[in-house]
Amino acid sequence: MALKATIFKVELQIADMDRHYYADHALTLARHPSETDERMMVRLFAFARYAHEYLDFAKGLSVDDEPDLWQQDLTGAIDLWIDVGLPDERRVRKACGRARQVVIVTYGQRAADIWWGQNSKAFAKQDNLTVLGLSTEASQGLAALAQRTMRLQCTVQDGEMWLTDGAETVHIVPTMLQGARA
Repeated sequence: MALKATIFKVELQIADMDRHYYADHALTLARHPSETDERMMVRLFAFARYAHEYLDFAKGLSVDDEPDLWQQDLTGAIDLWIDVGLPDERRVRKACGRARQVVIVTYGQRAADIWWGQNSKAFAKQDNLTVLGLSTEASQGLAALAQRTMRLQCTVQDGEMWLTDGAETVHIVPTMLQGARA
């Protein structure tokens, strides 16, 4: 029998002073059976960092040709493709051909450093690719916030993020490994 996804409900208030984006989002996150709380919460970080009314969680781990999150315009064209983790270079190249902007959010510092060392030259050829790295402390701090029902407040200022549930606060300073040139 196949294992089912675990459902998490999130009420997320975002105050992004860098982009002047202020909104409340009621989200339903499905955590794939093979996914950890850490990875799921990094997906939530990515949502908060790039929040937009058309940004949605895609099928991600369940489907090979969809990202973890994406933003499509009204015609179905992909404006933003976001993958979490350490995708292979072919997947990233294909995503860069399909989407106007592609963002990769890495975590798990040691493995991410090795992955970046193996792929950075190939990624440099992609003008529409941004690669962000999260420290182990940040990703594990995010995992500690995971609960089946969450009420979170997110503040973004000067590229830094604070995510809190009222009792615990995680301060996240992503490392820009590569910025998009397009």
